[in-house]
Amino acid sequence: MPGLAQRAVAEWLGTAFLLAAVVGSGIMAQRLAGGNVALALLCNTIATGAILVVLILTFAPVSGAHFNPAVTLALAVRGETPWIEATIYIAAQIAGAIVGVWIAHLMFGLSVLQASLTERGGIGQWLAEAVATLGLLLTILGVASRASAAVPYAVGLYITSAYWFTASTSFANPAVTIARSLSDTFAGIAPDGVPAFIAAQLIGAAVAIPLASWLWGEASVKHAPSDE
Repeated sequence: MPGLAQRAVAEWLGTAFLLAAVVGSGIMAQRLAGGNVALALLCNTIATGAILVVLILTFAPVSGAHFNPAVTLALAVRGETPWIEATIYIAAQIAGAIVGVWIAHLMFGLSVLQASLTERGGIGQWLAEAVATLGLLLTILGVASRASAAVPYAVGLYITSAYWFTASTSFANPAVTIARSLSDTFAGIAPDGVPAFIAAQLIGAAVAIPLASWLWGEASVKHAPSDE
């Protein structure tokens, strides 16, 4: 078992790469799509889904590859991650997400420190975030209970799909939401929309925890992708 410092760094690094991919691909897509928003979103979607598979395969043997406070909280509630460890994971995820955004800005020659002006809110978007997070947690917990080696691919495919079937484009991650508020680019969200998005995500996670236990029992998923 890797030490806590190694696990925390893996969560920090993995979340940083995830946000660099989300924001960086959004910037690239917007520049190359010629104003075609659907094409830009498709490019952003493919990059995000693909990097998730790679990052989970890479870092799951070290930390379990949560990269998401909602996932970490769910596993803590299920008793699979100690609360002290969960707190460190969440801090590492948020810090890594912010650094990933800054790196994306630097790579594309933008100002590092920004605040998004893209307003995202309303009942439809909040419901979308609850649904997106519920689906993500059910995907992780359900697939891990029977085919843990498939979790990286299931998560990547789920997010790729959820980008398109949710009104919010499936943030489904409090760390991602916070970090994207610091980027006035294609992937951004205005800071005043962040609290409601995170609240909706936590509601989705809260529904997923007992539902997953009822459907699949208490199979461990802490390091599920690396079990086989």
